[in-house]
Amino acid sequence: MISRIAGWLVLALVFSLPAAAQAPAPVDPVKDQQKRTVDQPGNNAPVWRDVRSGAPNYTSTQGRETGVLIQQQARFPGQESMTTAGEAWRKFRNGPVTFYGGWLVVLLCAIIGAIYFTQGPIKLHDKPTGRMIERFSLAERWAHWVMGISFCVLGVSGLIILFGKHVLLPVIGYTLFAWLTALAKNLHNFVAPLFIVSLLVFIVIYLKDNLPEKGDGTWLANSWKFFYGTHLPSGRFNGGEKIWFWVGVVALCLIVSVSGLILLFPNFDQLRSTMQQASVVHAIAAVLVIGFALGHIYMGTIGVEGAYGNMRDGVTDETWAREHHDLWYNDVKSGKVAAKSGAAPQTQH
Repeated sequence: MISRIAGWLVLALVFSLPAAAQAPAPVDPVKDQQKRTVDQPGNNAPVWRDVRSGAPNYTSTQGRETGVLIQQQARFPGQESMTTAGEAWRKFRNGPVTFYGGWLVVLLCAIIGAIYFTQGPIKLHDKPTGRMIERFSLAERWAHWVMGISFCVLGVSGLIILFGKHVLLPVIGYTLFAWLTALAKNLHNFVAPLFIVSLLVFIVIYLKDNLPEKGDGTWLANSWKFFYGTHLPSGRFNGGEKIWFWVGVVALCLIVSVSGLILLFPNFDQLRSTMQQASVVHAIAAVLVIGFALGHIYMGTIGVEGAYGNMRDGVTDETWAREHHDLWYNDVKSGKVAAKSGAAPQTQH
């Protein structure tokens, strides 16, 4: 009798519990959002919280990240707070990369201008003899000019893409700037493969003569004297030219090329984060190599008397060879180093 009464009391207690204590019914997110549009018109917060979570949702197009509308939260170096990865990349690219990269280019141009207007071009001590020595073969000149010209096209178009809206847009207006940036983008995309191929050819051709030699360290330690007219002993390429080759051409240009290929062919199923990181690496490496190239172009044109004619014509005067690359000059005169094209080491001009 007592057990029967206890059973009835338990049943009565169960049925008398409030609904909140019972297991909640599963919520259908679609119906919940439909109800929300009636009760709270315009409040799509739950939907956008789900979108910003970075979790994949349904899409009829299948592939990596195709179901992710907005990336997960991320933060680039120097950023105080987390935000969506795309916004973090935009702030970093338009912030530190553009600001410091732009001022680096301006500073280097100012330094080169100051050197030119205070010191002037580095001239020969003795008069030219008129006797010419072959310095660059036809293949070497072709490799240099194809790589160099394509580099300049990429450099100028890249600077327009990176800094144009800060420097050119306020001056030339939206219409002309839109046309110019579209041209820069297409030039950048279509000239890039030519540059990459010519870069590899250039590295192969010039690799041997840019290997470290005895005396390169001495040249670098005293390189500042070069701008005051002191001609330092060196082989076919001096220590400064070798630094440009290994750091500027080999390291930075290869980094620019690899990161550029990642950006140029997004159809290989790269993640958005991969593209963003490649974009940052590409911009930083490009600004650095442009800075190196400004110094190289200056020294090879108006900075050193007679330097431009060497690469244009392939030959140089004995005086120029003796004063700038005396070790190489002595090897050529002695016959230790043969002319690149198979001609005699010394010819009359």
